[in-house]
Amino acid sequence: MRRAWGHPSAKVALLVLLAIALLAAFGDRLAPHDPLAQHPRNMLRGPGPGHLLGTDYLGRDVLSRLLEGSGRSVAGAVEAVAAAMAVGVPTGLASLWMGRVGEWIAQRAVDALMTLPFTVFAIAVVGALGNGMHQAMLALGVLYAPLFFRMTRAAALSLRHAQYVESAELFGASVGRVLRTHIWSKVLPTVIVTAAHALATCLLVVSSLTFLGVGVQPPAATWGGMLATDLGFLIQQIWAPVFPAALIVITAGALNLLADAVRDAGADELLPGGAPDPATGSPGATPDTPDAPDTTKEQADAALPAA
Repeated sequence: MRRAWGHPSAKVALLVLLAIALLAAFGDRLAPHDPLAQHPRNMLRGPGPGHLLGTDYLGRDVLSRLLEGSGRSVAGAVEAVAAAMAVGVPTGLASLWMGRVGEWIAQRAVDALMTLPFTVFAIAVVGALGNGMHQAMLALGVLYAPLFFRMTRAAALSLRHAQYVESAELFGASVGRVLRTHIWSKVLPTVIVTAAHALATCLLVVSSLTFLGVGVQPPAATWGGMLATDLGFLIQQIWAPVFPAALIVITAGALNLLADAVRDAGADELLPGGAPDPATGSPGATPDTPDAPDTTKEQADAALPAA
């Protein structure tokens, strides 16, 4: 994260995400009006001094509902990703010590889960367990767990047979100690990048579910739910869907920017001597370094008499 902070895109993304986090944490306290209070006389009013973003079809303040619904929308995506990480990351690391049969079974289970569509599976779980946000997010977490399983396993697979890992095992280190000391710190950047991308995707899926009325009960406000109700009154308020849609797009874009910055920072750290030189393409090259002799040409000239 310290290396990623050097990228301008990471600074912008972190500032945007900090603002979204503040809205999610304190949005209900910052709301200027009661987000559930209905005023039929003020239905479908445009932006003005009393209501900065106008009112909806029931006369409720749009700005207050956006602020109050931020926490519910963001918390849903965070809950889904946290559940996916809790299931996928430990099993991905543990699969390296399961043996051939255990690895085959784990990979086939992951392949089976990846074939299930997100929205349909979430609707089925909500229909079976009740229409609640936690049920829907648990379903999303189960379906996103294979992503973390595959990414964690791929990142740790090359480290499993590294010399320092095998040396630690020969000296009697337990599997848990090997994971904590030698593997986890190198897998963590991959997990962070995957989590940031998954948060952006989960936010879109959560907004899609709440758009359909899944996972939330009216009159609770969410970004997707507000977008759905605003689409029914486009003739009266053509600008109304812009406000919740903008929050969804800005948050998802900031998460993707942060993931790309962390990925680039991790790639720069893995290069020997730093990032590749733009002029030569060789890592760690500097302009002050004297040119090395062309050993290939010298070897070819030496071989001519022998030929």
